[in-house]
Amino acid sequence: MQANPPKTQKSANGAVLANWAPENETFWRTQGERTARRNLWISIPCLLLSFCVWMIFSSVAVNLNRAGFHFTTDQLFLLTALPSVSGALARVPYSFVVPLIGGRRWTAISTFILAIPCLWLGYAVQHPETSFQTFIIIALLCGLAGGNFASSMANISFFYPKAQQGKALGLNGGLGNLGVSVMQLVVPLVISVAVFGSFTEATPLADGGSLWLANAAWIWVPFILLATIAAWIGMNDLHSAKASIVEQLPVLRQPHLWILSILYLATFGSFIGFSAGFAMLTKTQFPDIAVMHYAFFGPLIGALARPIGGSLSDKLGGIKVTTVNFIAMALFTGLVFFALPGGNTHGSFWLFFAVFMCLFITAGLGSGSTFQMISVIFRRVVMQHALNKGLPEEDATRRAGTDTAAALGFISAIGAAGGFFIPRAFGLSLSWTGSPLGALKVFLVFYVVCIVITWCVYGRRINQGMATRQKA
Repeated sequence: MQANPPKTQKSANGAVLANWAPENETFWRTQGERTARRNLWISIPCLLLSFCVWMIFSSVAVNLNRAGFHFTTDQLFLLTALPSVSGALARVPYSFVVPLIGGRRWTAISTFILAIPCLWLGYAVQHPETSFQTFIIIALLCGLAGGNFASSMANISFFYPKAQQGKALGLNGGLGNLGVSVMQLVVPLVISVAVFGSFTEATPLADGGSLWLANAAWIWVPFILLATIAAWIGMNDLHSAKASIVEQLPVLRQPHLWILSILYLATFGSFIGFSAGFAMLTKTQFPDIAVMHYAFFGPLIGALARPIGGSLSDKLGGIKVTTVNFIAMALFTGLVFFALPGGNTHGSFWLFFAVFMCLFITAGLGSGSTFQMISVIFRRVVMQHALNKGLPEEDATRRAGTDTAAALGFISAIGAAGGFFIPRAFGLSLSWTGSPLGALKVFLVFYVVCIVITWCVYGRRINQGMATRQKA
């Protein structure tokens, strides 16, 4: 028989909630679900805007030389990769900050910060004398937006019971990931018209048209301000989620943290890396194709696949879904080889595009399934360890939630590094060999390694456990 559900108590302004118990079915049904859903649906647009800003250089870099700049292909690839460096680094402190100051406060603060690089970038692209070093600084500032994923996912994980972690985190991450596609869809439209009137200067083009590249950055500022206000007014901080950095650091000693980081690097790292580098890669391989007309499709379907990956993992098990998904990623990577130009062939853009869309889908599915694995595995391992040490069940549950949130944030930081390595690998491979094949071969080997890791560390244990139960 389940204990009576605690009554949620609020602070004077209603922002901080005490006695949060999502695992209590009665509490969840009568009080918790409604509150958790409200926080989730405010978190999603904040995270979506973060992805818009984080990946903005994937669209801006393609147009910089049209706007009067004179950067090399390698420099442009570097600008698309650098936000992922600062984004990955920012995710480490961001993953610990929610238990320190609260999810509502940090969501509002971190969303408001997005306006700074947007305003600066809009000014910089209107002045062709702006140095490459200045764009490097702006790109790194845009990367701070990538840190918001860690804090956002950690925050939402506190609100939901473990049985719904895959779905909730899949929705938050997947719809948040849509920001990449939204940005790549919106930017080509807004840079062709004078959205902000006399506040922006147009760059005349050789074909007689004009380019308002500043709009690519400034278009997000009004939405950022609205999302900041919504987060501050409509979200909640959880008293039960409070924890110091010292309390969260022991999670770094967990071997599963580092193993799962590799798997998440292969899935989410591929999604964000392909999102950052696909447009530039297509431009180098198929220069006659108007790539910005198609670039948004990949991030769109990848983001939509993420919550499906989480939901499938809740039903079938994250380990099974992740293993099959890595096999598919390896096969599709091999198929890219046949689509590229080289030798006596000009390649096939449509085969290249179709295979990459499949890679985006599998990267999205895998991002959802690996995140579900992280949540389930850490809650189980930490909970059992705490109970073995004699902690009361309530304290053990709180410790499992705190450590899982810290793990989600830290692992997401490592996964974000793929946004740097993939476009950088394409750039270096093109510089050294004139072809991206070298980079693709490295990716293929990495996916095969991940298949082996997933099966040997997690999949084999499940099969052994099933065999043991059948014998019993």
